[in-house]
Formats: sequence, C-alpha cells, structure tokens
Amino acid sequence: MDIERLLEIEELRVETAGAAPRELVRGVSLHVAPGEVLGLVGASGSGKSLTCLSVMDLLPSGLRRAGGRVRVSGRETVRRGLDAAMVLQNPSSCFDPVMTVRGHFKETLKAQGTGWARGAARAEESLAEAGFEEPGAILGLYPFQMSGGMLQRVAVALAMLGGPRLLLADEPTTDLDMPAQAKVLDLIDRLRRARGLGVLLVTHDLSVVARLADRVAVMQDGRLVETGPVSRVFEAPSHPYARTLLAAHLELHEAFEARSGTEAGTGERTGEAA
Repeated sequence: MDIERLLEIEELRVETAGAAPRELVRGVSLHVAPGEVLGLVGASGSGKSLTCLSVMDLLPSGLRRAGGRVRVSGRETVRRGLDAAMVLQNPSSCFDPVMTVRGHFKETLKAQGTGWARGAARAEESLAEAGFEEPGAILGLYPFQMSGGMLQRVAVALAMLGGPRLLLADEPTTDLDMPAQAKVLDLIDRLRRARGLGVLLVTHDLSVVARLADRVAVMQDGRLVETGPVSRVFEAPSHPYARTLLAAHLELHEAFEARSGTEAGTGERTGEAA
C-alpha cells in the first residue's frame, strides 16, 4: 500500500535572479507523510531554509524558484495557515513589539476570515495546547514580557490556529536554553501525535533530530546527499559529507562530556549564580 505523502517536493531548484543566476538549491526531492517528522540538516548555506521557504512561496527578494514542483495535500498552491504553517527561528523578530498576544491572534484569525468573537475560544484553546496554564493571561502580554521559549510556543499556537496538516519548523530551538528547547520540541511532538501533523524540521543540531525525527535528509551545497531513517543514517551514514557531519557532532559531544566530568571531579560549578 502506498504511503500518503502530505508534502511532496520534486526536483526543486532555487536560484538568484538576474542576468547571471546562481543555483542555490539543486534538484532537491523529498516527502513528508502525516504524523512524520523529517529532519533537514546541513551546514549554514546548504539550502535547508530556502527549501523550507519555497514550500510557502516565501523566498526572499532576489531569489526565485527556477524549477521543480511542490505539493501539499495534493495542491500545488499552498494555502498558508490552512494547508501548511511555518515557525521561524528567533521568534522575537516575528512579533510586533507594541501589539499584545491577543492582537497577534486577532490578525491571524482575520487573515483566515474569522472575527475575534468567534475565534477567541480557539485562541485560548491553541495556547492551552501549547502548554500555557493560563491562556487568558498570556493573551494580554506583550512580546517583551515573555521569554524566547514562551514566544516560540506562542508562535506555534498561532501557526496551528488554522488547523494545518503540515508544520515547517525552521531552526525552532536556536538561541533557546535547554529547558525552553525541551518544551518546544515536546510541543511539536505532541501535535504530530495528536493531530497526525507532518513536520519538516530544519536544524543544524543533530541532537534535536535524534530526539524528534523519524527520518533525516542531509544537504550539502544545495543538494540532497543522503536520506533515510534516523537510526540508519546516524549509525551507518553512506555519504562522505554525512559521515563528516556526524563525526563532528560526536567529537563535540565527547569533548563536552569529558569537560563536564572533569569539572564534576574538581567540584567546580559553571554558569551558576553565586
């Protein structure tokens, strides 16, 4: 039986606009099934985020989609917020600093054709699903009154307001401390299990992939060089770049473990208030 493909990307090409275009994404093909998390990894500039932005037709000025096909739920025209939604890194840059959380929900509901009178309950339900115990109080806060982790969970709540089947998460844990990262990742995991949500997770952090993803796709210089189940790729990567990427991650992890053990043995404490 064929597996349903919620997201299908076929031979995607992205290039710079102008007389001498330069190809940045080179024939990428991948898919995401309902309830599946696909981790998209690679170095900075490898084309991960551009692939993600192409799905939502949100490429920056000066770039264009030069070829390929993108379909979500069988549609080539993606309805933002309804078929698919996106969460970006650095959530503080995504919020208007002089607008409350309530104001952001009102704008999102309006874009989806729903007024606040009908949508207020949905807003509180979405915030509660994101782990906020008092969603009514959160609605009255301004962005500067919340931590980065709280803002990212609000961003996820806003993204899920229209009931999308696909979530594009572009470096959703960047610059968050470990407890905040855990809450964001746990939220995404709960949503995919409860709603059958498909997730394309862009990250440079292989530990995030190990924790959350079912499959992983490795990009290098705009090309997809390896794809497979996380367990297989992590244990026996076949492409030289995938092996290099994993070796670097393991080396850093081992260095951190060694340092932590040394500090524990000498009784030193780091990063704690006096």
